Amino acid sequence: MQYASVNPRVLGYLGRALSHELSAVQQYLTQSKLVEAWGLLEAAGRLRDEAAEEMGHAERIISRMIALGVAPSASQLRPAQFGASLAECLHKNHRVELDAIALYEDAVRYCRRIQDQENGAFFETLWNEELAHGREMAQWLATAESATAEGRRAFF
Repeated sequence: MQYASVNPRVLGYLGRALSHELSAVQQYLTQSKLVEAWGLLEAAGRLRDEAAEEMGHAERIISRMIALGVAPSASQLRPAQFGASLAECLHKNHRVELDAIALYEDAVRYCRRIQDQENGAFFETLWNEELAHGREMAQWLATAESATAEGRRAFF
């Protein structure tokens, strides 16, 4: 597929997706260092794993853009967000995941509307992965909030 045949709005979705995924990488890596400083080594490792997963998404988006003849550009990285506790960090991360789900769902709907099956399938794969990731993040958040409410430290 050549650049001339790619819908400009699809290219916009790809650019926003790349910015979003790289912002998530930055946030998760920043938080991993923060919680590591708090002594939550298991949580730090898990956040690094989250960052690696998001980096994998960014790599796939870059590959897709190159295959379409577009120079990848992440133009708007969000500042990393963190909190005063693991639960606060995870709450912000859950929001990041919900934003990704909404972005990919919108991209899938648009691609279906313009009958772009190839890019629609690409976005749908990312959407499904983010749906699963969002559920995992929500579960981790619930566990961390429960531990906080019980007055114990969350080591996960």
